[in-house]
Amino acid sequence: QTFLDGHLSSQGFNSAISSISSNLIKGALAVHKEVSETFRKTAANFHYEFNIRHLANVFQGLLVATPLVFKDAEKFVFLWLHESERVYGDRLVDYDDLNKFKAIMQSQARKVFSQFNIARFYITGGGVNPDPLIFCHFADGIIQSAEDLSYDQATNLLGLRTTLEAALDEFNEMNAVMNLVLFDDAVLHVARIVRIIKQTGGHALLVGVGGSGKQSLSRLAAHLCGFSVMQIMVNQNYSLLDFKTDLQNMYNKAGIKQEGVLFLLTDTQISNEKFLVYLNDLLSSGNIPDLYSKDEKETIINGLTNKAKGAGYSAEPASVWMYFISKIRENLHCCMCFSPVGPSLRVRARRFPALASCTVIDWFQPWPVQALASVGKKLLANTDLGNPEVMKAVEYFMPTAF
Repeated sequence: QTFLDGHLSSQGFNSAISSISSNLIKGALAVHKEVSETFRKTAANFHYEFNIRHLANVFQGLLVATPLVFKDAEKFVFLWLHESERVYGDRLVDYDDLNKFKAIMQSQARKVFSQFNIARFYITGGGVNPDPLIFCHFADGIIQSAEDLSYDQATNLLGLRTTLEAALDEFNEMNAVMNLVLFDDAVLHVARIVRIIKQTGGHALLVGVGGSGKQSLSRLAAHLCGFSVMQIMVNQNYSLLDFKTDLQNMYNKAGIKQEGVLFLLTDTQISNEKFLVYLNDLLSSGNIPDLYSKDEKETIINGLTNKAKGAGYSAEPASVWMYFISKIRENLHCCMCFSPVGPSLRVRARRFPALASCTVIDWFQPWPVQALASVGKKLLANTDLGNPEVMKAVEYFMPTAF
């Protein structure tokens, strides 16, 4: 209540939005309680563990709102629905659980905000599609500089797709070409990844089978945020010392040069389980105790003392180091692309708790027919089958062919 009211009053939100803060908190607590009771942790669903951190993540999303963009209470309530879906819904492993969660959201939201038309996001059956509930940093269709990205509601997916296709063309001009088909689900995943890595200390755990597009979509999200992507190049001789050196390079870039960095890591690159000891510290606090030697640490502190003082920190070494770590949390973000197949993710998450508790999980569901049809359409675009009707039939046959 204190944080939310403080943000709403200090930023100058209008009274209509300020007046709903207590109901918003009441609704958020009710949703958290029901989600915790409905989705229990099991051996298979090891990450179904909802605690105060998740509730805080919902409000962290609300604190991104600005009065220029949010002028009425209804839109602010929609933001709460969206943030709750990102924090809780994106962790769920199948459509059955997702539908249960949406029923919880609709029921709880109706209790505290009956005056707003919330049902339109949750309509099912009757051949009517629900309205998309999307808030993202590129909703206005303009690819701005990374600092100017504002968090707003996107009213249609077509506009978002056009924006992302322009960003993809720009990316392909500067990097190795990614031949992506940006169907609806892919667009939504990019929006989710951008939302995570724009937050201070935001790290993403993308879980999906191989070939579902996790790495490509992460690269596109990093491009939208103006981050450089860094990966480790694992070979037979790649050791723990090499991993430490790579981490130091990322820390220097994010903490000393203060540039945005996305550390893209796949489960196949973890050739030594000890890598996860460092990763666990990076995810939980950003401070990896034995990453630097005493001399290296002193060099960093000496180099950053003036910047730290300018930011309001004291010149004490411990204080300057805190400033360095704060810049790491602000500028260095991990995007881990793991597969749910087999026990390795479950075992690793049990041994290194930060993998599940200090990341925002985005569970990739199987691609729907619309997505597969989009891929078929793109692949057949330059093929002449003589008749447009035959072409259309083949496009829609492709998703069911395997």
